[in-house]
Amino acid sequence: MSDENLQPIIIKRIKGGHAGHHGGAWKVAFADFMTAMMAFFLVMWLVGQSPAVKKAVGGYFRDPGNYKFQGGSGILKGSESVLPHDDNSVTIKNRPYQSKGYGPTDEEKQELSLAAKNLMKELEKQTAFERLRKNIRIQMTSEGLRIVLNESVDAPAFFEPGSSKLLQRSAVILMTIARQLGQLSNRLVIEGYTTNTPTESRDFTNWELSADRANSARELLEVSGLHPDQVREVRGFADQFPMIEDNPADPRNRRVSIVVLYQSRERFYDQIEVGSDLMADADQSGQ
Repeated sequence: MSDENLQPIIIKRIKGGHAGHHGGAWKVAFADFMTAMMAFFLVMWLVGQSPAVKKAVGGYFRDPGNYKFQGGSGILKGSESVLPHDDNSVTIKNRPYQSKGYGPTDEEKQELSLAAKNLMKELEKQTAFERLRKNIRIQMTSEGLRIVLNESVDAPAFFEPGSSKLLQRSAVILMTIARQLGQLSNRLVIEGYTTNTPTESRDFTNWELSADRANSARELLEVSGLHPDQVREVRGFADQFPMIEDNPADPRNRRVSIVVLYQSRERFYDQIEVGSDLMADADQSGQ
């Protein structure tokens, strides 16, 4: 092979390739720097806010899902807020329940209003209703339909004195109510109330009496027409919320209330904010 057929090997050296050596790494570093600065200014802003705002921000990061339901778009003035509604540092346009579709619809209001009218028609067919007309109240409230069965000043109306035993002559009223409410899909809350007059037994106070009367009403309602699991809660309030406010000893304060909840209101009550375990926090701080 002759020297003429040999091709020379040429090596090219490129100087000044500084940009090629580093590539786009500087962009990543700059982005990290800007993120850090944004976080720094956010912390500085938060330090200068009121305790209520700090609590709201902390609550959001502890449970974002719950604040999505309860709160609005932010915590700045002019927006719907996750702050308590009595906080004066932030302007709140609407309560969450009244906005975003969490309140009862017109159709639901009409449905319960019609149920109330049908119930009154059925009660008027009962002989016992004439005797107990003044002891029955049917009201539309923000929770839904409330049916109040209160005792009389002169004689027992629904329960034996000092007892949770229902009077047989008045049971037909509860049975009629059960047949009508059992046609609804709404769930119920049954509440019991008493006067402030102490009971004769230390072991059986007004707390027990109010709860037992509400539970006795539940038992009769469930066997008389309510569908399974329609009763959501049974509550006993003793003498805490008298119907006759200026006379807590008035016998009419002894009553049982049956609340037919708006379905939207029931979902509203189911939203419970759960914070951190205070016992666990105390144990950690003590270590």
